[in-house]
Amino acid sequence: RGKDEKYKIRMPKLRTVKEYKDKRKSVDDVERNIFKFKKSSEEKSKKMEEEEKFFRETFMYHKEIRVLATATAERSVPSERRADLPLTAGEQLEVIDAVQGHALICRNARGRYGYVLVEHLNFR
Repeated sequence: RGKDEKYKIRMPKLRTVKEYKDKRKSVDDVERNIFKFKKSSEEKSKKMEEEEKFFRETFMYHKEIRVLATATAERSVPSERRADLPLTAGEQLEVIDAVQGHALICRNARGRYGYVLVEHLNFR
């Protein structure tokens, strides 16, 4: 028997049905993650709608929201009131409307609206 075991041919291990199931489950998990991503984008759009509603109520803005220009914030400025828009240096802003004085109504990338002073912006 010792000689027979020495020359025994080893066959490669074949995958079992269970291994295929495990692999298939991992593929399904990836697809589920894609759907979660879509859900989060829906949540973002819902949040932006809430911000727009808050903006219209707070600023009593009943006109159509149109972007007049885009600007970049030159420096970081914290907001002192809810109506002011906090800025970070280099942030891109969309100018919605020009108000009396040196203030503009702007929107940031997250969809939040607020007043920004012209001196904090760079129009290029």
